[in-house]
Amino acid sequence: MIIKSVNLETVCGVTSRLPENELPEFAFAGKSNVGKSSLINALMNRKAYARTSSQPGKTQTINFYNINNAFYYVDLPGYGYAKVSLEAKEKWGKMIERYLRRSQMLKMVFLLVDIRHDPSANDKSMYDWIVYNGYHPVIIATKLDKINRSQVAKQTKAIRQGLGMAQEDILIPFSAETKQGREEIWKLLEEQL
Repeated sequence: MIIKSVNLETVCGVTSRLPENELPEFAFAGKSNVGKSSLINALMNRKAYARTSSQPGKTQTINFYNINNAFYYVDLPGYGYAKVSLEAKEKWGKMIERYLRRSQMLKMVFLLVDIRHDPSANDKSMYDWIVYNGYHPVIIATKLDKINRSQVAKQTKAIRQGLGMAQEDILIPFSAETKQGREEIWKLLEEQL
C-alpha cells in the first residue's frame, strides 16, 4: 500500500460528538503500553505521526487519521492502565463503546496484545466485547522482535487460547522495529477497501 497523505482529521474526547465519516474506518484497540501508536506509525509509513510515549495511557481521545483521502485509521484510547482513575477508565470505556456501536463506516477492529505475555483479563474482556458488538477482531501480537523465533508458535497459541479465539480468527505477529507483519495487515485492509 502506498501512503500518499496522512492527516489527523478529528480528535474526539469524552464529550465530543463522533464524526459521521463517509470513508471506511479501521479501528485499533489495545492496552496502554502495547505499541498502538508504533503500529499506526508503521502502517502510515511515518516515524512519529501518532504520538508514542514512554508514559503509558497517553492516548485519551479517539483519533481519526485520514489516509490518502480513502479511509481512516481510528486510534482508540488504551485500556488497563493503573495510574488512571476508575472514573476516567469508565469514561474511556463508554467512549469506545459508543464508537463501536455507532460508527456506520467501521470495517474492521484490530486488537493489539503483547506477544510476550498471556492475554490479561482486560484483553479478554475487550476481545469478548468487540465480538459481542458484532465484529471479528483481528489480533495483532505486537513486540515480536522482543522474543526468540522459537517462542513465536508457543506464544501465539497461548494468545489464541487465552482469548478463546475461533480457529478461523486471524492473528498476526507484528514488530514495529522490523515491520514484520505490516504487509499482512495492509493486505487485510485492501481486501476491505
